Amino acid sequence: MQALAALDEQLKNEPADDMQWESTAGNEWESGETDGLRTYVCKSCGGEIVGDETTGATSCPFCGNPVVMMGQFSGALKPDYVIPFKLDKKAAKEALKKHYQGKRLLPKVFKDANHIDEIKGIYVPFWLFDADANADIRYKATRTSHWSDSDYNYTKTDYYSIWRSGSLGFSGVPVDGSSKIENDLMESIEPFDFSQAVDFQTAYLAGYLADKYDVDAEQSILRANERIKTSTEQAFQSTVQGYVTVTPEYSGVRLFNTNAKYALYPVWILNTSWNGKKYTFAMNGQTGKLVGDLPLDKSALMKWRIALTGIVGAAAFLISYLLWLL
Repeated sequence: MQALAALDEQLKNEPADDMQWESTAGNEWESGETDGLRTYVCKSCGGEIVGDETTGATSCPFCGNPVVMMGQFSGALKPDYVIPFKLDKKAAKEALKKHYQGKRLLPKVFKDANHIDEIKGIYVPFWLFDADANADIRYKATRTSHWSDSDYNYTKTDYYSIWRSGSLGFSGVPVDGSSKIENDLMESIEPFDFSQAVDFQTAYLAGYLADKYDVDAEQSILRANERIKTSTEQAFQSTVQGYVTVTPEYSGVRLFNTNAKYALYPVWILNTSWNGKKYTFAMNGQTGKLVGDLPLDKSALMKWRIALTGIVGAAAFLISYLLWLL
């Protein structure tokens, strides 16, 4: 009873999450730095992109509709860093073809006759969050043992309260600053190698587009906190071994030494259409990792299900026949 009373007192004093940030990402543009930049706005999806003064008529990399040139670029923070494109347009096309390979349920006509409607290299705005995290996490866990005697089968369950405390460091946790691109799409082409980032210069935009962020650093903090908290909890739970069940009961994460940076990451956006539906793929312009949804051949899926059902049925019949023989 004394031990439980002391535990109750300790539980009352468990600290809550404290994940506050002091964001200083980005800098103001200096005089003359934006002279060669132009902005373009898509009247369909509202996307605003930036290009150099040599960019002619173009289309929106997000929805494919024509964009309207608005004139001189202004009004946004200057990126701290940029990761230059390492792979070109040809590599993006080859990556898409390779993505089609081995997909047995992909419609053959899509793979053979499909063409890429649009492929654009675009620098996507990312907010990068650095922080150290202190965490306290408590789990409820069980172990079971089984034995038998001549009369009964026994199961014994032991219950444990497990505590973990420690610290983790996070560097460059990325959150994309564009609402036009889904977070899961951008997170799927991670990681980017930040060791290859360089100080931003407008010359890196030559021949490419850049998405003008519409989600600022303050608005991105919630997603950064989610990623940090999830990673912390996964790292701590990986140390809880040897139990049948492990259930988290409490988690408190506190951040310090917080900092944020603003960077542009290279991404190839590939748009293609088939049967009146648009399909968008994204490729990491540094590593070549490509993701995107593909159409499903329903007739091939039905044949696959029928074949699988036949194989399972034949196996079940064979097992039943062998058991009958035995």
